Amino acid sequence: MNPPAEEADALTRAVEATLFASEEPLTIAALSAHLGDADAAEIRAAVNDLETFYAGRGVALVRRGAAWHFQTAPDLAHLLRREREQVRRLSRAATEVLAIVAYHEPVSRAEIESIRGVQTAKGTLDVLMEAGWIRAAGRRDVPGRPVIYATTQEFLAHFGLASRRDLPGIDELRSAGLLDPVDDAYDALSGPNESDGAAGPD
Repeated sequence: MNPPAEEADALTRAVEATLFASEEPLTIAALSAHLGDADAAEIRAAVNDLETFYAGRGVALVRRGAAWHFQTAPDLAHLLRREREQVRRLSRAATEVLAIVAYHEPVSRAEIESIRGVQTAKGTLDVLMEAGWIRAAGRRDVPGRPVIYATTQEFLAHFGLASRRDLPGIDELRSAGLLDPVDDAYDALSGPNESDGAAGPD
């Protein structure tokens, strides 16, 4: 049974206010918890109504992964730019590592190095973590239990992606064989032939 129109309108306004006041994107579950465990289906309906209402306006309600937030309409962003210290541009190594994590996540440092063909300085990963674009996502269940890395909501928001499915060219890269699972690469590094002389990366 659908809620009365007055209740639905009140819930939509509450969702709108919560998203507007939040400093970070919120999931349907987070919105439900914040609004006293409101019904998730009704929260989702309210979010959909707001997304439609704000389409074409000065601000838009957009999805980032499984979360939602308000942002300035892309065609008006230039009006709100403020003078600020320019963020240091990523080095080529950091750009390569970020791309590998985005397309292969979750991925370990050894797997990143196998794909790049060169060692990766810990500082490169630190730069990306400080930027908020990658995070430690646990440990691989193999000998040594290496840390594995994944992208973040901040990564999606910064590059204007709703999800990793929106990464450019992923289908073309996969069809060209450039996005094979990293498991094979890791098996080559940690398999039974570790005694044939090559020392693994630090």
